[in-house]
Amino acid sequence: MFNTTNHLLVLILLISAPLFQQKCLVSGSPVLQRSFKRPDPLRHFKDYNGGFDIRDKHYVASTAFTGVHGYALAIVWLLCGLVFSIFMIVKCLSAGSTSLPCLDHYYLHILFLILFLTSLAIVASSFVLTTSNRTLMRTEKLKETVLGIGEDALGTIGRVMKTTKQMQYILLPYNPQICATLSSITQDLRRNSRVIRRFVDSSRQAFNKATHTLYALITCFPFIQKLVYIAHVVVLSVNFVTLVASLVLLLLHWRPGFIMIIFCFWILTSMCWFLTGLDFFLYNFAGDACFAFEDFQQHPLNSSLGSMLPCINESFSEKLLAEIGYTINNFIVELNSNMSVLYRLLGVGEKNEEIMGVIKICDPFSGAPNYSYIPQNCPHDAIKIGDVSKILARFTCHKEATTKECKDEGKFLPEGSYNMAHAYSRSIQDLLDIYPDLLSLSKCTIVKNKVAEIVEHQCRPIRISTTLLWSCMLFLSSIMVFLVLTWIAEAFLCCQKNPVYVFQDTLI
Repeated sequence: MFNTTNHLLVLILLISAPLFQQKCLVSGSPVLQRSFKRPDPLRHFKDYNGGFDIRDKHYVASTAFTGVHGYALAIVWLLCGLVFSIFMIVKCLSAGSTSLPCLDHYYLHILFLILFLTSLAIVASSFVLTTSNRTLMRTEKLKETVLGIGEDALGTIGRVMKTTKQMQYILLPYNPQICATLSSITQDLRRNSRVIRRFVDSSRQAFNKATHTLYALITCFPFIQKLVYIAHVVVLSVNFVTLVASLVLLLLHWRPGFIMIIFCFWILTSMCWFLTGLDFFLYNFAGDACFAFEDFQQHPLNSSLGSMLPCINESFSEKLLAEIGYTINNFIVELNSNMSVLYRLLGVGEKNEEIMGVIKICDPFSGAPNYSYIPQNCPHDAIKIGDVSKILARFTCHKEATTKECKDEGKFLPEGSYNMAHAYSRSIQDLLDIYPDLLSLSKCTIVKNKVAEIVEHQCRPIRISTTLLWSCMLFLSSIMVFLVLTWIAEAFLCCQKNPVYVFQDTLI
């Protein structure tokens, strides 16, 4: 009997030391891209040689197949249990024909071994449950971070959309008939507003599509992890109860219960092996996702996540930003160089120009060709373009006041001129206010910052958790195998003392 047991142990140890699939680094062009060489069950086990892509069923199938060693051991263990059960039933029902080996002198050894292995299994089960819960919490945190990418980006787009609508509404009353200068400014501002809206509309569609993909990507892992966590809780809770029950039965020496314990342990051991394979699949999936985030951080345009994370075409967005900078820069430079032009447009006479003084407007853009946005470079005596209307408001004569009252109070600017100046200054200020948002969208700042946070603060804990989870599950599964074999030895000892009583009572 012990020769057979030794052969079985050797077979189990050989099978449970699998050559896990290795990740391969494939160099393509000047950029290093990670791809994986794994058997794909959907392609008759031909290798999958692609990168991380949750949308590709072949990637998912090949990654899930990395846990095949655990799945296979679960099936093999069940089949061995079926064969062993048939063998023991036949052997014990015909106990008179064949004698069982004498195990009396091993009784204390077996008893202490059962107690030791049961204690180990209880500790391992508790550790697996703790690690599984920690892994679930970390994957939920990762999910919130990644979904925050789309939410932040769409929030930025919403602010830009709202601003451009306000610009178009404010500029609507001022048609090209006012004068050539204002016509040019109006057309530039309206054109910029329309271009921004088209840019944002197309970006919003891309962000929506990418966000749906991201949602599928990042909810897939926590969803699977939740299912695995529930499976761990159910299986290990039953296992824990069975372990405690086995100790009670051992102390009570209720021998028919030994066979039921062996049956339960055998099923639970198969489930543990299956969970080991599933945990190893999750370990690979988490590692692949982190590799993909690291690739995106280094090479955003050439990574496997490049088409999944919501980033905007930089070449188009840079042209748009340069056009906005050009429009605002030219307008402010022209005003600052000849403020009398503004006064004449507003209907301010030469006598009143001295009263208003020289207004210097802050130009936050550098000159050609880049028109970089540098708001901190404004002189101390310069004012924001949006504050021009506040200065003009002190000299504005409203319709409710009489001409004499306005003259006495030094208010000589017609209300219509003030409204026009307010519309233009506010529109340009609105463009300046949304410029940082447009800049962050064009540079993919939101996405890059979130990805950097994931790579620096979340990937390592998730890798550690998933590694501990499948390692602990592998240890527990191995302990359960030895525990089952030890209980079989205990059952043989009981069967040697009273074979018919033990097995026939169990069958009844």
